[in-house]
Amino acid sequence: MFNYPDISEPIFRLAQEAEDALQPAFQRIEQISEANQYKVLQSFIKNKVSESDFFASSGYGYNELGREKLEQVYADIFHTEDALVRPQITCGTHALYLALSAVLLPGDEILFITGKPYDSLEKSIGITDSPGSLKEHQITWKIAELRNGAEFDFDAIRSQITDRTKVVYIQRSKGYAARASLSSESIGEAIRYVRSIRENLITVVDNCYGEFVDLTEPTDHGADLCVGSLIKNPGGGLAPIGGYIAGRKDLIERCAFRLTAPGLGKEVGGSLGVLKSFYQGLSLAPSVTASALKSASFAAALFERLGFCASPSSREVHHCIVETITLKDPELVNRFCQAIQSASYVDSHVTPVGYDMPGYSDPVIMASGAFISGSSIEVSADGPLRDPYYVFFQGGLTYEHGKYALMKAAESVCSNLSEMPL
Repeated sequence: MFNYPDISEPIFRLAQEAEDALQPAFQRIEQISEANQYKVLQSFIKNKVSESDFFASSGYGYNELGREKLEQVYADIFHTEDALVRPQITCGTHALYLALSAVLLPGDEILFITGKPYDSLEKSIGITDSPGSLKEHQITWKIAELRNGAEFDFDAIRSQITDRTKVVYIQRSKGYAARASLSSESIGEAIRYVRSIRENLITVVDNCYGEFVDLTEPTDHGADLCVGSLIKNPGGGLAPIGGYIAGRKDLIERCAFRLTAPGLGKEVGGSLGVLKSFYQGLSLAPSVTASALKSASFAAALFERLGFCASPSSREVHHCIVETITLKDPELVNRFCQAIQSASYVDSHVTPVGYDMPGYSDPVIMASGAFISGSSIEVSADGPLRDPYYVFFQGGLTYEHGKYALMKAAESVCSNLSEMPL
């Protein structure tokens, strides 16, 4: 067994204890990864993915077969009628705003049934005023909180739905909130419930951090649109940019018209040479997601042994790759993130500090020594510098890297070894 020369014996012993206890969880993660890997492979085979599909186009990108085939691969994986997968979608927030602004019209209302959405969407919606927000286009919103931070409050949902409600929005991952992430199955239960109230409600799922974590995706359970970022799970660490929207054909057409222009839609948009990384990253995505899940589980088990609260706990099943650790001290948040940065392949010499990031209401510290800027499928950690001072850990293209980075973080957070359990 390899003994890390820069990890203290107490931390290393706790890490081995945590890893041993996690073997049943690791086996479950590997079984899900195997099933999802088969699903992805079969989609590539069915669509006859060829070397010629990787060729670059420029300008309008008319008749780019590789781009069209990739979108069919995504549609097959998510079991949907169509998909939009483009490098012109810059990030997850962009993909979500694109989807919402495409399907909502002035006078419509959106109902968030998983509580307040992730911080970076506040300006897009208009919770915080901004030019171009949905609010500026006379689109309103309501919020139904989760019950106990973990379950849909069906009574609250029913009471909030009105004749103006057009979109029901579900955020799968916790974002910067103290709540549970949601399984595809539980999302499906909520979708069936809102459809029982009104059949024509459009369900939009923010699937960021959740792809390939379960055996099924939200679209398998009736979601009309499923939205995510390629620099998270589905890009497999290789996609340099991009986002996807998978779902109903008529809604995907509206999203394509919003991305480019009415009448152009999916017909234009040169790939500029990124298609090979999109395909190859997707081929690795189930395995990479499994590594990130193992790292998240390890984070929970290790920091619980150090006396911290982790969510999900090491005994719970993860439904996204994000692990929350409650540190209760801004200095510990800084030390955790700085240690993660120091254990990165890229920019390990850089010291992250909290700052006012675009789209966030509080200063945020981010550790991301990534090959792809901002890639949170690579080992990363971040958190808003506000009470109760959570840190959010995610990623790990390999479990071994995630494990080492977390041991470094444990060393830094528990710098006084006499305070640690022995």
